[in-house]
Amino acid sequence: GKVTRACEIRVVRDGIVVSEDKIDSLKRFKDDAKEVTAGYECGIGLEHFNDIKEGDIFEAFIMEEYRED
Repeated sequence: GKVTRACEIRVVRDGIVVSEDKIDSLKRFKDDAKEVTAGYECGIGLEHFNDIKEGDIFEAFIMEEYRED
Protein backbone atom coordinates (compact mmCIF):
# COMPACT_ATOMS: atom_id res chain seq x y z
CA GLY A 1 0.00 0.00 0.00
CA LYS A 2 0.90 3.62 0.31
CA VAL A 3 0.22 6.65 2.48
CA THR A 4 -0.90 9.85 0.76
CA ARG A 5 -1.75 13.28 2.11
CA ALA A 6 -5.44 12.48 1.49
CA CYS A 7 -5.34 9.58 3.97
CA GLU A 8 -6.74 9.73 7.45
CA ILE A 9 -4.81 8.05 10.26
CA ARG A 10 -6.16 5.84 13.02
CA VAL A 11 -3.76 5.60 15.98
CA VAL A 12 -3.99 2.24 17.80
CA ARG A 13 -2.36 1.78 21.21
CA ASP A 14 -2.53 -1.60 22.99
CA GLY A 15 -5.37 -2.69 20.68
CA ILE A 16 -7.48 0.39 21.43
CA VAL A 17 -8.13 3.21 18.95
CA VAL A 18 -6.93 6.37 20.72
CA SER A 19 -7.37 8.82 17.84
CA GLU A 20 -8.55 9.29 14.28
CA ASP A 21 -7.03 12.34 12.65
CA LYS A 22 -6.00 13.86 9.33
CA ILE A 23 -2.42 14.13 8.12
CA ASP A 24 -0.91 17.57 8.66
CA SER A 25 2.52 16.77 7.22
CA LEU A 26 4.09 13.87 5.34
CA LYS A 27 7.85 13.86 4.91
CA ARG A 28 10.39 11.56 3.32
CA PHE A 29 13.84 12.43 4.66
CA LYS A 30 13.54 16.22 5.13
CA ASP A 31 11.43 16.85 2.03
CA ASP A 32 7.64 17.14 1.85
CA ALA A 33 6.09 14.16 0.09
CA LYS A 34 2.74 13.66 -1.62
CA GLU A 35 2.86 9.90 -1.01
CA VAL A 36 5.13 7.25 0.51
CA THR A 37 4.89 3.59 -0.50
CA ALA A 38 5.06 0.61 1.85
CA GLY A 39 8.52 -0.36 3.01
CA TYR A 40 9.93 3.18 3.17
CA GLU A 41 10.45 5.29 6.28
CA CYS A 42 8.60 8.57 6.57
CA GLY A 43 7.48 11.15 9.08
CA ILE A 44 3.79 11.75 9.66
CA GLY A 45 2.43 14.74 11.56
CA LEU A 46 -1.21 14.78 12.61
CA GLU A 47 -3.46 17.85 12.80
CA HIS A 48 -4.87 17.46 16.32
CA PHE A 49 -3.08 14.52 18.01
CA ASN A 50 0.47 14.82 19.37
CA ASP A 51 0.57 12.18 22.14
CA ILE A 52 2.40 9.56 20.05
CA LYS A 53 4.22 6.87 22.02
CA GLU A 54 6.60 4.06 21.09
CA GLY A 55 4.63 1.03 19.94
CA ASP A 56 1.67 2.99 18.54
CA ILE A 57 0.31 1.65 15.27
CA PHE A 58 -0.79 4.00 12.49
CA GLU A 59 -3.51 2.68 10.19
CA ALA A 60 -3.92 4.81 7.06
CA PHE A 61 -7.27 4.80 5.28
CA ILE A 62 -9.41 6.79 2.87
CA MET A 63 -13.15 7.09 3.38
CA GLU A 64 -15.01 6.59 0.12
CA GLU A 65 -18.70 6.89 -0.53
CA TYR A 66 -20.28 4.98 -3.34
CA ARG A 67 -23.78 4.46 -4.56
CA GLU A 68 -25.25 1.18 -5.69
CA ASP A 69 -27.51 1.45 -8.73
